[in-house]
Amino acid sequence: MKTVDPARHGFDAERLDRIDRFIADRYVAPGRFRGTQLLVSRDGAPVHFSTRGVMGEDGRPMADDALFRIASMTKPVTSVAFMQLVEEGRVALDDPVATVIPEWKDLAVRAGGGGGAPFVTRPPARPMLMVDLLRHTSGLTYSFQYRGNVDAAYRATKLEDWYGPHDLDAVVRLLADIPLEFSPGDEWNYSVSTDILGLVIQRLTDTPLDAVFRDRILGPLGMDDTGFVVPDAKIDRLTDCYAMAPGKGMLLYDAAESSAWRRPPTQLSGGGGLVSSAADYHRFCRMLLAKGTLDGARILAPKTVELMTINHLPGGRDIASMSKSLFSEATNAGAGFGLGFAVTTDLAAVMLPGSVGDFYWGGMFSTAFFVDPVERIIMIFMAQLSPSNTWPIRRQIKTMLYAALTETRRG
Repeated sequence: MKTVDPARHGFDAERLDRIDRFIADRYVAPGRFRGTQLLVSRDGAPVHFSTRGVMGEDGRPMADDALFRIASMTKPVTSVAFMQLVEEGRVALDDPVATVIPEWKDLAVRAGGGGGAPFVTRPPARPMLMVDLLRHTSGLTYSFQYRGNVDAAYRATKLEDWYGPHDLDAVVRLLADIPLEFSPGDEWNYSVSTDILGLVIQRLTDTPLDAVFRDRILGPLGMDDTGFVVPDAKIDRLTDCYAMAPGKGMLLYDAAESSAWRRPPTQLSGGGGLVSSAADYHRFCRMLLAKGTLDGARILAPKTVELMTINHLPGGRDIASMSKSLFSEATNAGAGFGLGFAVTTDLAAVMLPGSVGDFYWGGMFSTAFFVDPVERIIMIFMAQLSPSNTWPIRRQIKTMLYAALTETRRG
């Protein structure tokens, strides 16, 4: 990737290089990550791009155009697609989810039971709204949370198996018989909410989610390397993916040559199914930084992007005060949640440099991004190791990146 002189955009080149040395010495050389990529831009211009390590088991050096499983970095793409439908008047944030998913008109909240006994339930205090899906206040959960009897019921149904027997319509039928963990709006819990949002999009458009993405977002933005399936012609660009196994260390999770991402999934996961490249995701982030447009393609209106990137948690609370659940970020004190990503609300509570209003998220395989609309900075980090909280690299990179900034746009 071609980069510009960092000094012209207010960065110290040596300090940016220091991040590379840190990643190489702390993570790649000891084998904590097999390979990494880091992309930093300001005003849309890449000021730093680096690769470290290898693609995977074959030992090939990390390629500039490598493809990565971006997992939950899919969620912002799904959220943008939904907000396009809001702009068109097809749906509203305060619409009950049951208006599009009538299978859920009688959803209940767990009051007891489960784990081999029948669930005891109660009615929710209010219906689940579309905004609850976008900000993860729906009462849904993830099977990997391992918090209680509701996520155990998710695991028993295998409803999150993208290549299993359940498409999205089948998933909502299964979930209709499993109670919510809490009444919508009462708590924040990382969950399958964005996958359900993908089904809402499919039903409103009468179009498969992959086609919606292609026609409305990926195609117009020129994100030609992003999708739910890696074609055979690009498989040599897909990195191997690893997972930490208790007592066994880092094991190969998904080899590129035999990757599950080589075949179409039964369940198009708007919550985590995409593969992408650093260059492609940078184009998506540039669109958000430019308030919905890129290279003449208008994806969203500026006011829609503004609405998406403010805190929508009830009472202006942060994630840490609303959640007892497992989530991928190292800490979320001082971070609210907008319509598809976390939003920094209190720098002192976050204990990281940055800007109030920067927004971010990451994926379970250790990919991450943030956009700082005040300083007009974008950062994209790519790696392939699950779980993403194995190492604190996201916070370390953000700290060192702002330490390399010599000119601020604030005040």
